[in-house]
Amino acid sequence: MMTLPNTTSTERAGLLPRALPLQLLPWAVSAAIVGYAFVVGGYIATVIAFALVYVVFVTGLNLFMGFANQVSFGQNAFAGLGGYASAILSTTYNWPVLPAMIAGIVLAVVIALIIGYPTLRLKGHYLAMATLAIGLITYEIAVEWQSMTQGYLGISGIPPLGIGSYEIISDRGQLAILSIVALLAVFIAARIKSSRMGRAFLALGASENAALALGINVSRTKLIAFLTAAAFAALAGALFVHVVGYVSPEVFGLHMVILGFTMLYVGGIGSIAGPLIGALLISLLPEVLRGFKDYQDLFYGAALILLLIYAPRGLAAFFERRERTGSAS
Repeated sequence: MMTLPNTTSTERAGLLPRALPLQLLPWAVSAAIVGYAFVVGGYIATVIAFALVYVVFVTGLNLFMGFANQVSFGQNAFAGLGGYASAILSTTYNWPVLPAMIAGIVLAVVIALIIGYPTLRLKGHYLAMATLAIGLITYEIAVEWQSMTQGYLGISGIPPLGIGSYEIISDRGQLAILSIVALLAVFIAARIKSSRMGRAFLALGASENAALALGINVSRTKLIAFLTAAAFAALAGALFVHVVGYVSPEVFGLHMVILGFTMLYVGGIGSIAGPLIGALLISLLPEVLRGFKDYQDLFYGAALILLLIYAPRGLAAFFERRERTGSAS
């Protein structure tokens, strides 16, 4: 009598698909969220578009904090430099959008090089306070330099994303281009992590003394990580102003730093998928809890606390750990 093979032998024979690894779950959830927003469009597409801008910002922050294990409270400064430079060039001087964005990124990296060389000699909370001061100084410049930035009134009429005469004005179109940019940012971060420089970042993050013993130039490695994070932040700032069409100093204030930190830690600091899943979930959570009205902030805070208690290294790291545990058993 013929008997069917058991499940284990069937899976080994390749007759049935293997179970989806838990490590792929954050990617699958992220794809489902973006896909749903693209199908529905409207307000939800706008919310996810802003989340994808933050994916770029948090990915850069993750390179500096998650890989190199350094602290920066001033990434909003470079987002502001990239955003304001692109906005001013494209409105006041009628530059095309793409060159204006590139110029903003270059400006932010040059400023990061100038201030990063002396600042990164600091360590621990001294470095954290110095980077915080960078953000505050940039904010005050945006407020006081009214002849260029318009102060609190801000700059309006910023052209939308596009190439040449072609402009992307629909919510689905913007969502599509931002999805591509966010995926490219995550892909670049993954390539950096697997590169020689990425391994230097990780060695620096584990122990500066050990990195020195391995022959790694600690000062140069810190500076490269800082410049790379600044470039990602500037790109995010430029994307933001062209998606919204308006910029003011409040856009790049301390709120951006706090939100970026929350996304990074909830998603998973030091992981590749962390910035993606963190930015999407933190952007959606207020919309999901909006129905609770007066209790919205209470449930929002409780949800964040539960996430940090049961997944202290973030959701992406939580599923990676579960995957390893399941494989070991």
